[in-house]
Amino acid sequence: MSNALAGVEPREVWKHFEALAAIPRASTKEAAAREHVQKLAATLGLESFVDPAGNLVVRKPASPGREKAPVTALQGHLDMVCEKNEGTNFNFDTDGIRMVRKEDWLYADGTTLGSDNGIGVASAMAVMESKTIKHGPMEFIFTVEEETTLGGASAFQPGVLKAHYLLNLDNEEKGTLCIGCAGGLNTRARRKVSFVPAKGNAAYRIKVSGLKGGHSGVDIHLGRGNAVRILGGVLQLINEAVAVQLADLKGGSAHNAIPREASAIIVTDAAHETKLREVVAAYAEDVKVDLGAFDAGLEIAVEKAEIPKQVFAHADAAATVDLIASLHHGVLAMSPDVPGLVQDSTNVATVSLKDGVVEIVTSQRSAIEGSKNLAKRLVATSCRLAGFETEHAASYPGWKPEPESDIVRKSKEVYEKMYGSTPKLIAMHAGLETGVLGVHYPQMQMISFGPQIEYPHSPGERVQISSVAEFWKYLTAVLEAL
Repeated sequence: MSNALAGVEPREVWKHFEALAAIPRASTKEAAAREHVQKLAATLGLESFVDPAGNLVVRKPASPGREKAPVTALQGHLDMVCEKNEGTNFNFDTDGIRMVRKEDWLYADGTTLGSDNGIGVASAMAVMESKTIKHGPMEFIFTVEEETTLGGASAFQPGVLKAHYLLNLDNEEKGTLCIGCAGGLNTRARRKVSFVPAKGNAAYRIKVSGLKGGHSGVDIHLGRGNAVRILGGVLQLINEAVAVQLADLKGGSAHNAIPREASAIIVTDAAHETKLREVVAAYAEDVKVDLGAFDAGLEIAVEKAEIPKQVFAHADAAATVDLIASLHHGVLAMSPDVPGLVQDSTNVATVSLKDGVVEIVTSQRSAIEGSKNLAKRLVATSCRLAGFETEHAASYPGWKPEPESDIVRKSKEVYEKMYGSTPKLIAMHAGLETGVLGVHYPQMQMISFGPQIEYPHSPGERVQISSVAEFWKYLTAVLEAL
């Protein structure tokens, strides 16, 4: 075990997590991780197969005396979100995660950790390997492309699985049993821009950084700053105070992450530099006051840059800046039925310029299909008014809560017996593969639980070590009870 994991328990889980952390496994690039899991299955003499989408299914016979128990599936995804702090020297295609332990928490060094969903996958591998857990017939489902499109789960075919119960191991809040989730979709807005020769003797990079970011579903209600929208706001004010031209802009890195960083290149006269810095500094202070303790690390820097040969035509620059400054980001509605649950939201995720086309990606979420479509139209209308063409993609269904199902009742009973208290039943404002798999397996009863994972989808991601031990203890108890 590495120094970061020396002495941690349960070793049967952490050894598999450490091995996974050493394997690059970005979405669409999970082959090595899948082969690693399949090799373990082969070593254990277990049946396994890979479907056309790249999902891996492993089957394990029941423990002696449990042959007539219902088939139970453990499910997790092989891929991870690949985010790093600017300046961190790390290649997600070749490098293994560098883990850092701080008291009861495990982090990565400047990157995402991959505990989402590496802990779930590692725990499933530990169950595959165990000779002491008493369980019924089991299936293990390792999906691909969860973090980008839910592509693996979406491509899963009916009739493949035999499980009556499915335990999804992708929940990130200890002491809770997740019994429902939101559906979602992505909206892409594009505008072909014209370019004109740059006029000015100075260029500057306006850089927004220092924000927490986070998951665009489970963290959307926390009041954190959105770097893309903040960039749009500061560019608007700069343009009102100083004659500038827009040459480039970029921000965010994934459709399902709140953008932490964004930047733009502007061209102007060097005589305006003092005024430019004053406007940016004043705006930064206003935004800091607005964000308060929700996101106290905001920084907006003005850096000198190389003068580009061309810049956006004025109309294209104005339309782009106004749109990213005004697109709604955050909660649209709270659930009237579940206290504290976000029902509808939208995330302004990324902005980029490629081959003369500005592209803005947003993601909409809702537990209600009709509300999801309303959010989609809200965003699309704003984009069309700004002269952008829109398209919607990667739509996936939600998972309707069934609080009276057998799997919920039995899981609650195990928890109450272990801890003497009732677990909190929750629904997540995030996409889980349970909703997608449930389309093809409507009779399958599902539940989701896991250890304490905080700040997923950002370099601040961390997992509480002690909660992994509790999660493992509870998982094995549930398997023995089903």
